[in-house]
Amino acid sequence: MKNETGTTPKFKTKSSVTSEPALNELFLDGIMDLYWAENHLVKTLPKMIKAATSPALVKAITNHLKETEGHVSRLENVFQLLGKEAIAKKCNAMEGLAKEGEEIIESTIAGTATRDVGIILASQKVEHYEIASYGGLLQLSVTLGLTDVAALLEQTLDEEKAADTLLTEVAEDEVNYTAAEES
Repeated sequence: MKNETGTTPKFKTKSSVTSEPALNELFLDGIMDLYWAENHLVKTLPKMIKAATSPALVKAITNHLKETEGHVSRLENVFQLLGKEAIAKKCNAMEGLAKEGEEIIESTIAGTATRDVGIILASQKVEHYEIASYGGLLQLSVTLGLTDVAALLEQTLDEEKAADTLLTEVAEDEVNYTAAEES
């Protein structure tokens, strides 16, 4: 069934079926997207750790790497609760954000606080994407009556918010001021 632009929509619309199956499909697509994103972060965060200089930043990213490994596992639990196979769908947004972080590392001088500021900025963009994604999917899971899934998503959402707050504290307490003094 083609939409008003003449293309076939990716998700079924209310006019073609009831809204719940389309909403379930959209929800599952979002979970698959996040599953790819979290797995990609497990591979990307060690590069950020290696490039960071500030001990507080290294510690924050190292802790978040451990949490991210838990997020992957938690999403696998979500797939189980949904009765679906854990399949990742490439997340173009996360791929772009990770690439941006790599470009910041390449364009800044190793061992500088300026590089650390760039790593924090890139990391917070990732956190904000995750916060938006988990927040939206949490609300959808509540709408769909997926109480157990909602609890898992809420736990991850809380961890993503805490990671973002910690990055802000590292920037405000140390790194930004040190970078401002660099020549």
